[in-house]
Amino acid sequence: MSDSIQDIPLKRIDGAPASLADYRGKVLLVVNVASKCGLTKQYEGLEALYRDKQAAGLEVLGFPANDFKGQEPGSDDEIASFCATTYDVTFPMFSKITVTGQDIHPLYRGLTQAQPAATGDGPMRERLKGHGIETGGPGEVVWNFEKFLIGRDGQVVGRFAPDITVDDPRIAEAIDGALASPA
Repeated sequence: MSDSIQDIPLKRIDGAPASLADYRGKVLLVVNVASKCGLTKQYEGLEALYRDKQAAGLEVLGFPANDFKGQEPGSDDEIASFCATTYDVTFPMFSKITVTGQDIHPLYRGLTQAQPAATGDGPMRERLKGHGIETGGPGEVVWNFEKFLIGRDGQVVGRFAPDITVDDPRIAEAIDGALASPA
């Protein structure tokens, strides 16, 4: 990941300025999240992973997005409250952004360009199409809870389909490998 992506201005869910550069030397799992999605229960696994691996250098970063069927309609304050009270989320959460389409946030433009294909892509995309839901073009984020893995060196080293949970061996091995690699 180039310095330009690390230096893209972000905003924490509490309004404080931030960027990925704040996490240099860490392994990052960047996830677009939503509060009213069938996959919302993934917050539990993400929080458990964060508590388990934070001391080893992992940061889970949640980016609420309302891109898919209006499943993240709330304000940043409402989202923060939901995450804290429903799932006891302690990993860093950011202000709501757009992760697909013409108004895609520069962070997600950079992530999808760096890693256009997702591990496990297919089954979720086909289920959505079966329900008459458009899933975007090649390289676009398919749905809520798609995951990007960034190594200690700032390079995007993995991308995982929304229905690949953090206890899936494919993502677990990728995270452990990234944590074992030097910056």
